[in-house]
Amino acid sequence: MTSPSHSPTMDDDKYGNDIIRKISWRLIPFLVFSYILCFVDRVNLGFAALTMNKEFGFSPTVFGWGAGILFVGYFFFGVPSNLGLHKYGARRWIAGIMIIWGFVSTSMIFIQGTTSFFAIRFLLGAAEAGFFPGIILYLTLWFPSKYRGQIVSRFMFAQPIALMLGSAVSGWLLEMDGVLGVAGWKWLFLLEGFPSSLIGIVALFFLTDLPAKALWLKPEERNWLQTELDNECRSVEATSQAPHSLWETIANGRVLLLCLIYVCMVIGVYGVNMWLPQIVKTFGNAGAGQIGIVAAIPFLAASIGMLLIGASSDRFQERKWHVTCSTLLAGTALVASAFTQQHQVLTILLLSISSIGMYGCMPIFWTIPPTFLTGTAVAAGIGFINAIGNLGGFLGPFLVGYIKDSTGSFISGLLFLGGCTVLGSFLVYLVCKKAEASAPRTAEPVKATN
Repeated sequence: MTSPSHSPTMDDDKYGNDIIRKISWRLIPFLVFSYILCFVDRVNLGFAALTMNKEFGFSPTVFGWGAGILFVGYFFFGVPSNLGLHKYGARRWIAGIMIIWGFVSTSMIFIQGTTSFFAIRFLLGAAEAGFFPGIILYLTLWFPSKYRGQIVSRFMFAQPIALMLGSAVSGWLLEMDGVLGVAGWKWLFLLEGFPSSLIGIVALFFLTDLPAKALWLKPEERNWLQTELDNECRSVEATSQAPHSLWETIANGRVLLLCLIYVCMVIGVYGVNMWLPQIVKTFGNAGAGQIGIVAAIPFLAASIGMLLIGASSDRFQERKWHVTCSTLLAGTALVASAFTQQHQVLTILLLSISSIGMYGCMPIFWTIPPTFLTGTAVAAGIGFINAIGNLGGFLGPFLVGYIKDSTGSFISGLLFLGGCTVLGSFLVYLVCKKAEASAPRTAEPVKATN
């Protein structure tokens, strides 16, 4: 639709791209920074374990439980939190989430043993449960579907960046051990947790709930965007297969299959994230700082691959093969890395290739639910898929720890992680094919926006 206040001779695609670029520059950098803080607070436990486990005598199995129980909290609070955001608005809800998880993450400095370790990790999962699915829902309120591949990729770009920077910074913070009489792992949780609460306060004043409230957009820009989003919503609602209620959404076959796929993906992601520092530690007698630098390499590769895959998916308006091939690449490389443990450079190379696939597939994956869900259903669906799928964040770290205890090495654990990811690639092909067949055709291929 041509906005009434821009020239009829102006190219509508260019006009739309300019608006999307303006919104992207306003929202995405802040959301990326917020997600970096979220992800660092979630996975910095992997580095804290290098010294914390020894202090408390945690076995690999106990550590795996503690790393994974966060996602049990995620499971119980993911859907309610997303419904809360849908009802009360993103600005207040996201701000509240950030303030709470920052304090919970910082409180890790007070753990005294196994019970308090498990309890605080569970609470952190409960606090963070609404952030990621909430932002995915938030982006559907601002960006039409043909732009979402690269937009979600830019937001999720925070994951590898968080892991890359978090690896280097966490390794350095551990070397503060003894400063002011405080253990290095406590400095890590303190200095990486508290900033989340501060940025949460900023979010309360910075974010805008809906395009209609965006005074930083011109009236004609708001009209164009709202028209695009409304037309898209009507197209999805017109499909006979679109669920509407909460229970219809949860029981929907495609939603359940997406849950299973996301479990497979997350098993691979968090199984590697939580154990990578300790895998690198088996290479030799490197210090915490050196381990941090080496562990950052796969995530540097992933950050580049994620943006390229997302831009390619939007350019060709193709989801099925981008997400399927990326997932298959991730799983195959993980399996191969299990057989290269004596060759450190090759192992890091394969883990880097795997990270490109794992992080490249996820943004495209999250473009699928809005192709057949709208309104409350899309809020519930995204929250439910994320909640169920992130149980893989419990299974991955726990089972790798259990396997490590049983076998004494990470080889079988890497085979398990790779096998789950490969399974996910076959399942995602099936659901993408079905979604592709039933989704309304709303757009021609678009050029990447800057």
